[in-house]
Amino acid sequence: MRLPIFALAVSAFAIGTTEFVIMGLVPDVAGDLGVSIPQAGLLISGYAMGVVIGGPLLAVATSQLARKHALLWLMALFVVGNLLCALAPSYSWLMTARVITSLSHGSFFGSAAIVAAHLAPPRQSTRAIALMFSGLTIANIIGVPLGTLLGQNFGWRATFWAVVLLGALAFAAIARLVPAVNLPTARLGRELRVLRQTQVWLALAMTVFGFGGVFTVFTFITPMLEHEAQFAPNTMSILLGLFGLGATVGTLLGGRLADWKLMPALIVLMLTLIMLYLVFAYAMHLPIAAMIGVFALGLFGFSVGPGLQARSQQQARAAPLLASTLNQSAFNLGNAGGAFLGAHLLAAGHSYPSLPLAAAVVTVIGLGLTVLSAKLERRATTRTLAVCGDAN
Repeated sequence: MRLPIFALAVSAFAIGTTEFVIMGLVPDVAGDLGVSIPQAGLLISGYAMGVVIGGPLLAVATSQLARKHALLWLMALFVVGNLLCALAPSYSWLMTARVITSLSHGSFFGSAAIVAAHLAPPRQSTRAIALMFSGLTIANIIGVPLGTLLGQNFGWRATFWAVVLLGALAFAAIARLVPAVNLPTARLGRELRVLRQTQVWLALAMTVFGFGGVFTVFTFITPMLEHEAQFAPNTMSILLGLFGLGATVGTLLGGRLADWKLMPALIVLMLTLIMLYLVFAYAMHLPIAAMIGVFALGLFGFSVGPGLQARSQQQARAAPLLASTLNQSAFNLGNAGGAFLGAHLLAAGHSYPSLPLAAAVVTVIGLGLTVLSAKLERRATTRTLAVCGDAN
């Protein structure tokens, strides 16, 4: 299992780098292309909305392909999109290129999650998915800080040229290391039928709101820390590395907790995340507290990810490809919504501490949906047991 999961993690690393590195380059892109900080922040929303829309469409388009072939085609699209980003002469070109890049994101992770789960030993599927997704979070330890440093010293386009190289390496790793696994071909009619289930929609909504608050804060983490805690721009790569370290630990921890007790773990993690946002709002001006807060934001923000992914697949067992891809769309709808909410608050004249307060409200909604889903599940189980008891 290790080498194929490693190849998928390398691909996740490349995708994570291009998705998140823009956070460290927001001031550089804004200055170079002559747009405002909130406008530059919307490049995150543009990417995320591309995932929301492109993920399901490409999942349908590649549904008849073998999963390995689908992964290769999607990674090729990723490389082309980043090439267009590196060549972008204007804001509109860059926004369009970001959307093109993002089209492969949701379907890639949807297919990769299915392959990872298929290759995992019994009862370790969520852990295997978390290991694959750890490439996404390791990107925040290595790829994003180095990409930010590269962009600050050689121009933000240099960062995207580096990601093109990463994408090519990921393509080669998939071609060489991922086996041609025998999985049933996805049937569109059967996959779409699961969308009639209330619990599937609840799982997707849990993802949107349970994770959306993270990007209300993280999208603007660079100008926030420079303005509130007076950190110098050249320290941002270190602080982004702290976030990435927390995100990596959180993803691995979240995978283990989800394999143990899924819904209780999600509820506790969301409660912890809400409290963290409230503390961070009032302590971000203190440098030490800000550093701890950035690490904790990565830790608890990303610890909910594996559980939310597992919940979506659990509730849509008959449609694993669509469920996994739609959950990526849900993650990125949360990302887009969070970035849009943060940009709107800043454009309206609100201060940076208002962003984690808004994130707390978003996560409260996610917590409420999680509690509701768990309650409906218990009620359905009780009803089933009662029917079985009457039958006996």
